Amino acid sequence: MSTVTQPRVPPACVNRPRVVERLVTGMPTSDGAGVKLTRVLTQALQRRLDPYLMLDAFGSDQPDDYIAGFPDHPHRGFETVTYMIAGRMLHRDSAGHEGLLENGGVQWMTAGRGVIHAEIPQQEEGVMEGFQLWLNLPAQDKMSAPWYRDFAAAELPRFTTTAGVDAVVIAGESHGVTGAVSREATAPLYLDLHLPAGSCFVQPLPAGHNAFLYVYRGTLKIGDDTVPERRMAILANDADSDGVSIEAAADTRALLIAGRPLGEPIAQYGPFVMNTEQEIYQAVADYRAGRLAA
Repeated sequence: MSTVTQPRVPPACVNRPRVVERLVTGMPTSDGAGVKLTRVLTQALQRRLDPYLMLDAFGSDQPDDYIAGFPDHPHRGFETVTYMIAGRMLHRDSAGHEGLLENGGVQWMTAGRGVIHAEIPQQEEGVMEGFQLWLNLPAQDKMSAPWYRDFAAAELPRFTTTAGVDAVVIAGESHGVTGAVSREATAPLYLDLHLPAGSCFVQPLPAGHNAFLYVYRGTLKIGDDTVPERRMAILANDADSDGVSIEAAADTRALLIAGRPLGEPIAQYGPFVMNTEQEIYQAVADYRAGRLAA
């Protein structure tokens, strides 16, 4: 896949922009073998932000915060999207996939019926920074075959607006540019936006889709609300809204994420996300018996 760089594009049209429903502060925690991170989208928000299950933000220049990585661990029933903005991470899994995720790259993995994988930093010093997003699978696809794809930074579609906003389109469609990945059931939109101070960006969104922004540098304004650094803004689902309009108070970087809710039951036990408790029991039994990745 070649580099997909678009010329400067005019702004899209949004007449009835969404407002901020609430701001969320992430929870500091650790995962894997002690990697320090911030859990921005927690389990308590899964129904509200369906089809998304989790968003973790990690970033440190202290090797002890990340060096042990995420040794072998299982998943079933959803997709993981890892976006690396600094550092290098090696992925290996039980389906035979292997890839090196580097600055600006994305790893998209469908766990489906089951996969065991490891994510190990490939550096001993410097900054390691990025995000991992969990995207639910519909019931009919939860036992599908595992799938994996690495996208180098140069392979990700991107564009610049006439206002000077640079956008990386990881999934979905924005300003006529189609992202690296699409999914029919959940229709995910995943944008990384780099906004110069004073610039504006608009994105049409279906009124029924759940949507949120996470500011990881700078400050944004959405209507009358200010979204400071390291905060998530959940966007209200007003029936007559047709998108979102954001303005950068300073040089700002933010993730804009949206998707079509599945509206299905969610049963989660750690790295397994199914629709019923019985399916969770089966996932645990399969993992313990060595059948998960068979």
